[in-house]
Amino acid sequence: MEYATLNNGIKMPMAGIGTFLLTPDEAEASVLSALQCGYRLIDTANAYVNEKAVGRAMRKSGISRDEIFLETKLWPSFYEQEDAVEKTLERLDTDYIDLLLIHQPAGNYIAGYRLMEKAYKAGKVKAIGLSNFTAEQIKEILSVCEVKPTILQTEVHPYFQERELKDFLQKEGIVIQAWYPLGHGDKALLEETTFTKLAKKYGKSNAQIILRWHIQAGNVVIPGSKNPAHIRDNFDLFDFSLSEEEMADIEALNQDKRYYTSTPELLKKYVEMVPPVDTQK
Repeated sequence: MEYATLNNGIKMPMAGIGTFLLTPDEAEASVLSALQCGYRLIDTANAYVNEKAVGRAMRKSGISRDEIFLETKLWPSFYEQEDAVEKTLERLDTDYIDLLLIHQPAGNYIAGYRLMEKAYKAGKVKAIGLSNFTAEQIKEILSVCEVKPTILQTEVHPYFQERELKDFLQKEGIVIQAWYPLGHGDKALLEETTFTKLAKKYGKSNAQIILRWHIQAGNVVIPGSKNPAHIRDNFDLFDFSLSEEEMADIEALNQDKRYYTSTPELLKKYVEMVPPVDTQK
């Protein structure tokens, strides 16, 4: 395993399991499978409505809590609820969260950030960060925060490399974490000749080449899967390295192509949406 060191000194695994779009049963099975394969980073969110399942998988694994890096995200409709972090801890059945993020730059996200700072100072959260924020929105947070964000979780993959944003984050000491690290399963991306050639050379899959590129580029990755074989493969990334020339070949694939686009209308919907967190399995 390789690690990123966050700006508060916390070490975070470079590869983990994501649980976006997984039902509680799927999330529980996937997280348990991942932990048994050696994963130690788990990503979930209020909005995924599977936090209880993630907590169950952690307990079932028998792995000591302090060996697991647990990450979750506050949803906009909870930013102004004083007990939002406490309720999140209860659902996960844990005393602390390793990394807590503001999920979307929607609604009163400054209030949400203040909640996270309070939880951080109380020792309930080990690190805090942001998700889906632009550079301008991050600058706003930096201008008012007492505790600096450690991570930005956002869309990054070979077709959308976010170089300018990464340069800005690097100057601020903020690590980038990639969701959709494999480009949302885009066949054109996955079957790029560059990846096929490298996969053959290293005895890996195209997906493993892409994930290895991310890690060497400094992007923490959280690919999601409910397939045990894919879960295993997505973690088998630490026995080879790409050369500088090979990294450059992948960098040349950038198209500034997004699969997710945020709009004011979408952000407004997020504020109005209340995930059924209390009734989840």
